[in-house]
Formats: sequence, structure tokens, C-alpha cells
Amino acid sequence: MKYVGRFAPSPSGPLHFGSLVAALGSYFQAKSQRGDWLVRMEDLDPPREMPGAAKLILETLEAYHLHWDGEVVYQSHRHELYQQQIEQWLSKQQAYYCQCTRKQIKAAGSYYQGQCRNKNLTADNCSIRIKIDAPVTEFVDLKQGKITLPSAIAAEDFIIKRRDGLFAYNLAVVIDDIEQGVTEVVRGADLIEPTGRQISLYQLLGAKPVQYLHLPLAVTENGAKLSKQNHAQGISLSDPIPTLICAMRFLGFVLPKQIETANIDEILAWGVKHWHLEQLPKATQITTLFSNRIS
Repeated sequence: MKYVGRFAPSPSGPLHFGSLVAALGSYFQAKSQRGDWLVRMEDLDPPREMPGAAKLILETLEAYHLHWDGEVVYQSHRHELYQQQIEQWLSKQQAYYCQCTRKQIKAAGSYYQGQCRNKNLTADNCSIRIKIDAPVTEFVDLKQGKITLPSAIAAEDFIIKRRDGLFAYNLAVVIDDIEQGVTEVVRGADLIEPTGRQISLYQLLGAKPVQYLHLPLAVTENGAKLSKQNHAQGISLSDPIPTLICAMRFLGFVLPKQIETANIDEILAWGVKHWHLEQLPKATQITTLFSNRIS
């Protein structure tokens, strides 16, 4: 089976250093196996999106010569596909409407405990949850090995469509990865926790789960993840090589001097040739002082 990987940013801001690390890790993993590297825009949450961010992210990838295969897929264009699957589950009573608020769930012990599972509620002011009868409590990560997940989270009937009508990330990402033929997901370690939920959806859909590789997160000195929510600065488009080299070192590369002075295509080709999982740091978080504004 041909390797198919992907990079799936959300357009809530420009591409920052932590996102570049994830993009490079997924790119090198795909290209080192002569596979395809897809780009999908996870634009499921319009209130959180920054106008023009999707275009800027693609321009940034192009500036770093991270050329994707095929067409960019936008989740905002795939709502009908997600809704069709939800309707199938509702008709089979595999999914159900839930009226519980976050405040109510927190008061009941922080995790949803199936309060609406058998109430036969209608859609009015409700979210939709999927029934999880066979929780996934562990999986194997290609770098981290066996990962054990909290049982309370794994057993939770989680939301697949919010009460505001927006589709949930866990639902969309699994449907899209199946439809696009993705064989392996390379992403940041902040997404280890929802992996069990996503594997549960693969099982419910009768599909073979992808393999997972979670990369170390770039964090600040105070332990905060570099993210758009934490106002991480966008990376430079006009002078990409210093940032590229910094991100490759973060991923465990030891670059020879002649490569550091090479052009961007030569650097990437060298990275593809020398990429191996053993080089990756074992830690799930690495402190970085990196700061680079868009210019």
C-alpha cells in the first residue's frame, strides 16, 4: 500500500514555528517513503478563524518549498459528508441528542457519564454524541510506543456535532483521513489524547485505523505550547532558511555545515534522505526560545 500522509492546519492564524515542526515531520516521513503528502485545511470553526489565514498558510508552505500532492481539501466544503454519516448513526441509534452543558458536566465530575443516552431527545438545542461501547484505552505510537489513555476519557460518549451546529474535529478528521486514503498521521503530541476517540470512530466505520506518530511540542520557557491561541508569531516568508534549519534541528537532525549553507531545495532533499525516527527526541515537549515574525 502506498504511503499517504498529510498536514492539516487550522486557519486561526499564520503558520508559527510549532506548526512548521509538524509540517516538516509529516513531510519528511512521507517523502522518505516515497509517499504522497497532502494538505487539508481544517476550517471547521469559523468564529476562531482569522480572515486570510488559509491563504497565508499555503503561501508559507510554498515559501518553504513544502509542495503538497493533489488539491488542498477544505473541511468547510465537506459538511454534507459529515452530516450524512451522523444521520446514519442516528437512524441506527449509534448516536443520540444530548442537552447537557459544559457547566453541568463539570458539576457531575468533569466527564460526561451518559446522562442523555437513553432519553430519546430531539434536536432542539442539543449536541449529538456517539455511543462508545468498546472504549479504546491504548494504542501504539511509532515513536512513543504503547500509550495508555485515561479510562474516563476513553469511555466517554463524545460529541460529534456541537449544539451550535458545528461539526466536531474528531468526526471530521477521521472521515477525511479515510476518504483521502491517509495511511499514517504525523502530528504534535498535544493530540495524543483524542487518538483513542478517533480509533473508536474507525472501528465504528469498519475501517482500518491509520498509524500514528506524535512529534514533540515546541513550548515556551513557562511550558506553554507555541500556538495561535497563545499568540505565537508567524514564521518568516522572506528568509525561510534560518527558520527551516532551526526546525530541522528541533526534529533531531545534525546538519553538516555544507547543508546549512545550501539552498532550500538541497536542504529539504538532504532531510528526506537522512530522516529516521530514531533521531526524534523522546520527550513530548521541548522548550524553545524561537521567535520569528512574519516579514
